[in-house]
Amino acid sequence: MVTAELLRRVRRLEDDAARDLVGLLFPLVMRIVHAHLPRRASEEDLAQEIFAKVFQHLDQYRGAVPFEHWVSRIAVNHCRNAIRAQSSRPEWRMSDLAEETDGLLDHLNSNASPEPSTLEQMAATELVEELLLSLDPQDRALIRWLEMEDWTIEEIARHTGWSSTYIRVRAFRARRKLNARYGQLRKEGRL
Repeated sequence: MVTAELLRRVRRLEDDAARDLVGLLFPLVMRIVHAHLPRRASEEDLAQEIFAKVFQHLDQYRGAVPFEHWVSRIAVNHCRNAIRAQSSRPEWRMSDLAEETDGLLDHLNSNASPEPSTLEQMAATELVEELLLSLDPQDRALIRWLEMEDWTIEEIARHTGWSSTYIRVRAFRARRKLNARYGQLRKEGRL
């Protein structure tokens, strides 16, 4: 528990007090970061940014709520802002893809000529369509909007009336279904 005396010592810029404060709050901040971690963010980086905000804004803490609650609110808001910033600039990296999808891309990159043939394009299109047909219509539309038409979460929310959290969760589950179906096709030897 953070005491008033420890906060006074931190405000007097005592290094030991700052270390003690971070030591006390670190488990709480890491739990929040784990719960709200943006896709490509480092846990340690987010925690460090959160503690920087806590120390920068320490003079704004008035004691109306327990200090841990105040820090929790900063941590949650910082994680949400990081997720929001990430969704406004969607970017996919090879590490975001499932291993099977990554293997397919490597195969296509190593064996394909710089200009894929019409036959290869047709085969890829058929594969994508078959994978999309394994989803229910709402998930299929969501994946098309996000991945093929580059709609933002906000645009989809306005179009459907869904919340942004619901959209993210539904997209995550739809991608998992697509990866599972892709793995099944590979096992069946159809790829």
